[in-house]
Amino acid sequence: MTELILASSSAARQRLLRAAGVMFSVDPAAVDETTMLQSLAAERASGRDAADLLAEVKALQVSNRRPGAFVVGADQVLSCGGELFEKPMVRAAARSQLLKLRGQTHVLSSAVCVARDGGVVWREVREARMTMRPFSEAFLDAYLVEAGEDILRSVGAYHVEGLGIQLFSRIDGDSFTIQGLPLLPLLDFLRTHGIVST
Repeated sequence: MTELILASSSAARQRLLRAAGVMFSVDPAAVDETTMLQSLAAERASGRDAADLLAEVKALQVSNRRPGAFVVGADQVLSCGGELFEKPMVRAAARSQLLKLRGQTHVLSSAVCVARDGGVVWREVREARMTMRPFSEAFLDAYLVEAGEDILRSVGAYHVEGLGIQLFSRIDGDSFTIQGLPLLPLLDFLRTHGIVST
């Protein structure tokens, strides 16, 4: 059976694949996402294109050292008003970002790319539109304390499957896209290639 490798250390992506019954190993790509995202932002790339390219780079990097395996690269980019956002590294950055997104609709672009023997064999990008309600700064400060450091590993500084849902007034998109992995089309691809049972 062909080996399946996830080129990501993302706990959320690993959890989604395991919950779906997919057997895989993890071999994270070593990609400087911050530098790449800053370069793409300077080129005025869309969130969709940025996520797609980052997922491709990850998949190809690992594929080049794992011949014969199917390698899954994935990434997620948040865009709002033409700006691409990075994961906030500290609580102050998360607060600033959430204030910027407050009352606005932003887009989460989630990309997945599969590579084999150093070439891309499949890719998909899905998007979700997320509208934040005009919450108060007092609410935001309480949210940041209660949500804890875990939100700093999320590009939006929220987890809608938890307390972060209270930041929103409207969400258009599926939960897998929001969590950073277009799972349904990926499962279709894996079934087509006999990696998961039909």
